[in-house]
Amino acid sequence: MASTINENGRLRAVLLDWAGTAIDHGSRAPARVFVEVFAAVGIELTESEARGPMGLAKRDHVAAILALPRVHELWSRIHKRTPSPEDVDDIYRRFLPLQKAVLADHCEPIPGVVEAVDFCRRHGIAIGSTTGYTSELMEVVIPAAARAGFAPDVVVCSDEVPAGRPAPWANFRAAERLGIFPPAAIVVIDDTAPGVAAGRNAGMPTLGVTLTGNGVGLSASELASMGANDQAQRAAAVGSLLLEAGADGCLGGVADLPAWLEARDFRSPSAVFRSSRA
Repeated sequence: MASTINENGRLRAVLLDWAGTAIDHGSRAPARVFVEVFAAVGIELTESEARGPMGLAKRDHVAAILALPRVHELWSRIHKRTPSPEDVDDIYRRFLPLQKAVLADHCEPIPGVVEAVDFCRRHGIAIGSTTGYTSELMEVVIPAAARAGFAPDVVVCSDEVPAGRPAPWANFRAAERLGIFPPAAIVVIDDTAPGVAAGRNAGMPTLGVTLTGNGVGLSASELASMGANDQAQRAAAVGSLLLEAGADGCLGGVADLPAWLEARDFRSPSAVFRSSRA
C-alpha cells in the first residue's frame, strides 16, 4: 500500500484491539480459559487474577499469573518447586487448544463497533487492528468477525512482532501495513493498560475503553442490566487505571468514537487528539 504522510495534521487511521474493544463484550473468552487451564494444574484462580494481565501476549499473560504472589506460593506448595519457564511453556501449550475451541462463540462485534468503523471509513480513516492472540487463534476469529460485519484493513497478531504489549511493535507494524505515518496521524483504542501503554509507547494518541472491555468484564446484556450510577462508577474506576497507563482519554466503548471525533472537529488540520499530558 502506498504510504500516506500526515501532511495536513488530519487523522488517517484508527488501530483497534480485538477482544473487549472490537469483539467479545467483556473480553470473556480469554478470562474463562485462563481459569480453566490453571485449574487443570491445581491452581484455582480468581477472575481478578485471570484478568489482571489482560492485554499482554498470551504466553506473557501466563507468566504474569504465575508471578502473582498468591499463585507463586500456591504453585510452590503443590509442586514442591518454584514455577519455571518450562512450566510457563507447558501451561501455554495447554491454553492454546482450549482457547481456540471457545473462540468461535466470542467473535460477535461489540454493539456500535461496525457503525463506528463505517463512520471512519466514510471519512477516509483506515482501520487497523492489533491483538494479543496468535495467528493460529485469529484463524478462527477473523472470518467469524468478518461474517458479523467487522473486517479491519490489517490485523497484527502477537506472534508477528518481537515482543507484545506494552512494547509498541504491533502498532508500528499495523501502521507500516497501512502505509500511514507519522504516529500522530493514528489513534490507538484498547481496553487494557498494556494496550494503552503500547499506544503511548508508539507515540500515537491513545484512548482507553472502559465499559465494554476487560476492566468491567460483563456481557452486553449484563452491562445493560446495571443501573446508570453503577455503570458510571465502574467506568470511572476502569478509566482511572487506563489514564494512569497513559490514555489521552476514555470511551465507554468504540460506539462512542464518532461523537468523540466530532467533538474534536476531526476534519480540521488543527484537530488535537493528544491530552495536555502528552
